[in-house]
Amino acid sequence: MVARDIGLKVKAPEQDCTDPFCPFHGTLPVRGRVMEGVVASTKMKGTITVRRDYLRYIKKYRRYSRNHSMTAAHAPPCIPVEVGDTVRLAECRPLSKTVSFVVIERIKGKEDEQDG
Repeated sequence: MVARDIGLKVKAPEQDCTDPFCPFHGTLPVRGRVMEGVVASTKMKGTITVRRDYLRYIKKYRRYSRNHSMTAAHAPPCIPVEVGDTVRLAECRPLSKTVSFVVIERIKGKEDEQDG
């Protein structure tokens, strides 16, 4: 099965899948926000939790505070991800109560960091 173009400059996965919610091999369109984060949990079936760290400026103290947010995202079977991997997410239509993002690319993982 040939991976379709999703309209973003990301490399298509080498593996094939039959997941209807895969943006490359299914019919799920992506739109809107694209963001990166670190995989915090893979305990749900087909869904991962991604942690994004950011700084927030507090005007009163003239300092920054370190904050994070957790986002649930659908992980298609053609893109293997593990805890600690850095992934790129794209917004899609709501797939469940909490899932409105899908993984489109695995940027780097633990084994990539050990090699280089």
